[in-house]
Amino acid sequence: MTSPDLLRAELLTMRKRRQLYSMATLAVFAAIMIAGYGQANSMNSGGFLSGLSKFFDYPGEIVVEAWEAGPAFFGLMWQFLPALIETLNIAAVATILGGLFGMIFAFLGAGNLSIWPPLVPVARRVMDVMRAFPELIIALFLIFVLGTSPVPAMIAVAFHTTGALGKQFSEVNENIDLKAVEGLQACGATWFQRMKFAVLPQVLPNYLSYFMMRFEINVRASAILGFVGAGGIGSELRRTIGWGQGAGDETAALFLLLVLSIFLIDQASSWMRQRITQAEKV
Repeated sequence: MTSPDLLRAELLTMRKRRQLYSMATLAVFAAIMIAGYGQANSMNSGGFLSGLSKFFDYPGEIVVEAWEAGPAFFGLMWQFLPALIETLNIAAVATILGGLFGMIFAFLGAGNLSIWPPLVPVARRVMDVMRAFPELIIALFLIFVLGTSPVPAMIAVAFHTTGALGKQFSEVNENIDLKAVEGLQACGATWFQRMKFAVLPQVLPNYLSYFMMRFEINVRASAILGFVGAGGIGSELRRTIGWGQGAGDETAALFLLLVLSIFLIDQASSWMRQRITQAEKV
């Protein structure tokens, strides 16, 4: 056999050996998962397969009770509207504060915008720390310090939002076309003028998209924080779900309010982004 044939045969042998090792690893992993599932299932009070058949029992009860409520169901939605507004207020204030501070960190953490280089990794690590702590953990700590109110929830969500939006905004900044920035710099424009007239027009549509998406996330986060005493629609959900049977119509009304609010936020985001992009083309 010639040298190329020997090399080809050796490559085929190595490929077969690698496939064999991969299949063996997969088989061992599957065996561990099956054994672990069996052990965990034997330790439960019930069983996974027996419980799977009852998976839709509680959601079914919610739908049935909401249907049986009839026209009074819409009265329940009106009754819980103030709680939804409180949740939306928490999410809105937290998103605005997080967006503003996130923009500051985004410009400080973007390496292509002529920021002082030693400051870039510091800003990025600070944003990493902000994203590392879940809103629930921060809210629990703040509730212990400040008491049960919407304020701890707002601060917790804003803290996490700053790190999340700061990272997303900084990545948008790093993907811009620098020709406009370089042109203004050649004309003697200051750093703030370059950011205002060359960077912001490019990044604003993506900023708005990320901002509104984060607003959606923060509405859900604020609702979850209501379970730990932060107020809003989450507190009502904790009460209705805790009551179990008999409060399904109220639970359905709360869920429907949340879904409608997310739908309206998404539609508003699409409308505003379209207006911005059309204004830039004019």
